[in-house]
Amino acid sequence: MKIITLNVNGIRAANKKGLFNWLSEENADIVCLQEVRAQLDDIQGDEYWPNGYHCFHNQAVKKGYSGVAIFTKEKPESLIETMESEEFDQEGRYIECSLKEFKIASAYFPSGSSGDIRQEAKCRFLDLFEKKIAQYNQSKTAFIFCGDINIVHKEIDIKNWKSNQKNSGCLPEERAWLDKIIDEHGCTDAFRSINTKPEEYTWWSNRGNAYNNNVGWRIDYQFYNKFFPKAPLRSSIYKKERFSDHAPLIIDYE
Repeated sequence: MKIITLNVNGIRAANKKGLFNWLSEENADIVCLQEVRAQLDDIQGDEYWPNGYHCFHNQAVKKGYSGVAIFTKEKPESLIETMESEEFDQEGRYIECSLKEFKIASAYFPSGSSGDIRQEAKCRFLDLFEKKIAQYNQSKTAFIFCGDINIVHKEIDIKNWKSNQKNSGCLPEERAWLDKIIDEHGCTDAFRSINTKPEEYTWWSNRGNAYNNNVGWRIDYQFYNKFFPKAPLRSSIYKKERFSDHAPLIIDYE
């Protein structure tokens, strides 16, 4: 089973760069997209609804902002588009499908880089998401969530560790949240569980020459809980083509 997750930074722009042609070649079982930044009326072309998939979008109320999507080959039993929070539901940050063996979510965590107000919102989102993880653990529900979490975990996950300690995405309290969902809630970082190489990043700033110099951050993840029935076998970050300022994270499971 292959799962791909990618922050597309605008699905229409990514399409022009060849995203959907590449997805067709990859033939993944599940595709999770974030920062779609389009209303449904904007993406009526056939290329946005690939053959062989059940395609679902949750867009933000504000046009050209946020939004998530999930494509699954298996027909979902049910669909959830709410974080049970009006604040974040209006931003289109979450979509979840119930499949036969597990639930899978595509999630776009807020960035706090614009200032204190958005950083506080990010913290509220983290609290809500932790409760969701705890609820699924309590009910022994197999759960995997994929997406742009906007947090690096360890020093290995960012090029400039020391200079970013006071920047959103690398704050100690944010990294402690990842520690908590791993250590206390039993979640596994699928990529890191089988790949411990340094300088494996999924996002690069558009400033300077960050991409060409590989001055990046690993902020895109696939996390699964202890009830998830499959183990990761292979992981990769695709960089032969650029569809976005993020790179696709690909995990093959049993």
